[in-house]
Amino acid sequence: MNQTEKLTKDHYKIFGLSWAGWVFDFYDLVLFTFLISQLQTSLNINAEMLSLCLGLSLFATGLGGIIFGALGDKYGRKRVLQWTILIYSIGTLLCAFSWSFYSLVLFRFITGLGVGGEWATGQIYINETFPDKLRAKFGAFMQSGAPVGVILASIVGGIVSPIIGWRLTFLVSIIPAISVILIRKHLKESDVWIQNKDQYVNKNIFQEFKQLLTKEYRKIFLISLVLCIFGMSAYWYTYSWLPTYLEQERGLAVVSTTFGIILIQLGDFTGYTTFGFVAEKLGRRPAFTIYSFIMAISISMITICWNQIDAVPNLILVFMFLTGFGTGFFGGFGSLFSELFPTKIRNTGVGTVFNLARGAQFITPVLITLVATYFDLSYGIAIAAIFAFLVGIWIWVFPETKGTAINELD
Repeated sequence: MNQTEKLTKDHYKIFGLSWAGWVFDFYDLVLFTFLISQLQTSLNINAEMLSLCLGLSLFATGLGGIIFGALGDKYGRKRVLQWTILIYSIGTLLCAFSWSFYSLVLFRFITGLGVGGEWATGQIYINETFPDKLRAKFGAFMQSGAPVGVILASIVGGIVSPIIGWRLTFLVSIIPAISVILIRKHLKESDVWIQNKDQYVNKNIFQEFKQLLTKEYRKIFLISLVLCIFGMSAYWYTYSWLPTYLEQERGLAVVSTTFGIILIQLGDFTGYTTFGFVAEKLGRRPAFTIYSFIMAISISMITICWNQIDAVPNLILVFMFLTGFGTGFFGGFGSLFSELFPTKIRNTGVGTVFNLARGAQFITPVLITLVATYFDLSYGIAIAAIFAFLVGIWIWVFPETKGTAINELD
């Protein structure tokens, strides 16, 4: 399919359902942050315990991404994609029946396993089936499902959940994901994976991990991992406590906080959907730098510079939108990493890089809480600006992969 000149019905099906999977993947992951106050009251747990719960769920996403990344190379993109959605749906369902802190941690861990496996498999599925000239655009378009998921989470968690309660919120949240699983059985498998599976795909998944550290792939793996850690840190230092920061430290009402989050996510969506065009026009490296620098500057404005710009009407709203817009550099990870790793370890490599970096963020909520104890949340969240700047600098250690044909790497 990736050799065709024009997109077919199968391309749009693969994109649409991969995008939908990522929407509900991110929805399930982020919904938790909007239910913190209710969970604290209902289960009698404090902020430090909730930070640990969020951190462990992020760690689980890393573990899930590594495991399902390898399984995707062995069993195929389509099948593993369905497994991951089923697992995070089961985890979300179980969260509705949590009776204590420890049960909540266990169920969020299960959710994280499924969430972690979905991104890489979906990205690889798209990047292996779409023509080379459209890979960056549609890889970035798929990433736009993340802000849509966050917007849904903010609406359900911030407006609906106070009415129906957190347990029913978790129950209702599994319905869309299950629908995606039922529809996906009609999709075709990646033709690149089918053509290469007998020749390249190892039957022992541990051998696939070992290949990432061989001389041939070690450099690509390590520089990709560093880039992704910088990017993930920029994201999670920004978003893990942002609703609480806007409500408690900046005095915004729940509805105003929800509006602020939605505005940022509209910026996210705009950033993701435009990143692919910029990356195809200017190249992967300039695009990463432009977007990550915009994010870094804007984060600084809505945290440590809040009081200085708040005097100017609507300027806070502008920088909230631009914070999200700059996050659009995440739209480039899928195509960049797919172009760097060969088919035999592509899902393993991309899944391991992306989710080791996300799993490393388990400490982020705890560190922000610690910084807030001595200063305030604005300083903890502002750390994200440093990591965003590092993304824009580090990307230049990579080769430019614009125009690379996937099958040339196999």
